[in-house]
Amino acid sequence: MASPRLLARFHRRRYPPSTAVSACCPFAPPPSLPLRDCSSAGMSPPKPSTLIRRAACLFTLLTLSLLILYTATDSIRFLHLPSASLSSSTLVRIFPSYLNNSPSPNPMQHLKEVLGNASMGNNTVILTTLNDAWASTNSVVDLFLKSFMLGDGTHWLLDHLVIIALDEKAYNRCQAVHKHCFSLVTEDVDFQEEAYFMTPNYLKMMWRRIDFLRSVLELGYDFVFTDTDIMWFRDPFPQFFPDADFQIACDHFFGDPDDLNNMPNGGFNYVKSNNRSIAFYKFWYASHETYPGYHDQDVFNKIKFDPLISDIGLKIRFLDTAYFGGLCEPSKDLNLVCTMHANCCYGMDSKLHDLKIMLQDWRAFTSLPPDLKNESVISWRVPQNCSLHSLHHFDSPSPEINVEQEEEN
Repeated sequence: MASPRLLARFHRRRYPPSTAVSACCPFAPPPSLPLRDCSSAGMSPPKPSTLIRRAACLFTLLTLSLLILYTATDSIRFLHLPSASLSSSTLVRIFPSYLNNSPSPNPMQHLKEVLGNASMGNNTVILTTLNDAWASTNSVVDLFLKSFMLGDGTHWLLDHLVIIALDEKAYNRCQAVHKHCFSLVTEDVDFQEEAYFMTPNYLKMMWRRIDFLRSVLELGYDFVFTDTDIMWFRDPFPQFFPDADFQIACDHFFGDPDDLNNMPNGGFNYVKSNNRSIAFYKFWYASHETYPGYHDQDVFNKIKFDPLISDIGLKIRFLDTAYFGGLCEPSKDLNLVCTMHANCCYGMDSKLHDLKIMLQDWRAFTSLPPDLKNESVISWRVPQNCSLHSLHHFDSPSPEINVEQEEEN
């Protein structure tokens, strides 16, 4: 007859394995192995092999859970969300690139950071826009930045320049050559190619710029906006009017800075942030629906006579081409010139050619002794490849503005 100890062992083997372990893990010990209740009096603790299996079970479940969670999160991060699904449709409309590209989850906060880092002590920044067509090596942006380094007392202004990139390639290029960059990508619009004058992409880019500049004013920043095809040769701030809200360069200046008949150029302006300028930029942007098919400069020429300008009290001043010249009307005296714009020019190759000549002329001037500088023995050799004639081959949307306004690019 079997001893009591053998009988006890026999009966324990007939019990089924612990359901708590087998239900939770496919790696539970097989039924042939005994599972002992550690809480029972006189029982020994689980074997090391059992503990290892249980640990493996828990580790596997935890790893699978984390993997599923990461995959779901990664998919959401690249999901294109409609503006209606976001907390602020305005931010998405103005800053759609932030859904995927911004290092900050709050687009307005990121803009504040960029402007704050570039700002002068009086909350003033210099802004320019850039797309891929003008961002390649040895292209317009390189000449633009070079002018600040060659200019008379202009190098320090680079610390306050923010480049607004309109596409991913332009943003990457900006980060390679400059320290203050901001990504402003427009949904469903490709700004990577050269935007020829008055084409649909050109118009979208111009109005996108106006809407963005309004947001900068609303953040409390004064700004100088400059096209990238403008060469900076002297600090322009001493030539600005201290009492004006909105100051703009001219294709043609008639001698009086208060004369609304001056022919403005939207590629260079100095704007102070206040209620008047913000109201004006909102009115300016809204007016593109009143005048469809016109670019921002044409619309400005329409609304500058509007009674609303007087009602809001906006003080407009037009900048003298003696200081702020261009190929439409060059600055005649290199002793005075602050900026020169490659306006009245159609096509990238023509623009690059004349901009390079412009920089060569400036270098030749600065190399002169003081007495020869005062005699103005050197003058601009531009325009050369750029000319109004090249613009006449492009159809303007309205015959009434073709002669006066087509030179803007």
